[in-house]
Amino acid sequence: MAEHLTKETFKEKVFNFEENEEWKYNGEVPCIIDFYADWCAPCKMVAPIIEELSKDYDGKVLFYKINTDEEQELAGLFGIQSIPSILFVPKEGQPQMAVGAIPKDGFRQAIKDVFGIE
Repeated sequence: MAEHLTKETFKEKVFNFEENEEWKYNGEVPCIIDFYADWCAPCKMVAPIIEELSKDYDGKVLFYKINTDEEQELAGLFGIQSIPSILFVPKEGQPQMAVGAIPKDGFRQAIKDVFGIE
């Protein structure tokens, strides 16, 4: 199941932007972060896909959700203009952002392309 992140848990589990200028992912396995809002219809379409994928990739990929209304500083940090915005964070290297409601096959392809996980 996807875990909801706050600014504090984001700094602990993903990236401590207050201590580091250079991107450095803190996790042991890659993660996907869903930037969403409760009122957003496309976000509601993505939510069940995220939950299914979190079961399919259990132990291989972590899934997080960030409510952009509640965590405006995090949304601003990544320049979120429209939601849903999905951040793919590999263990090494720079994260990659995808904007819009991605179908399940699109997630699977991105997980394969960005993370090298089948």
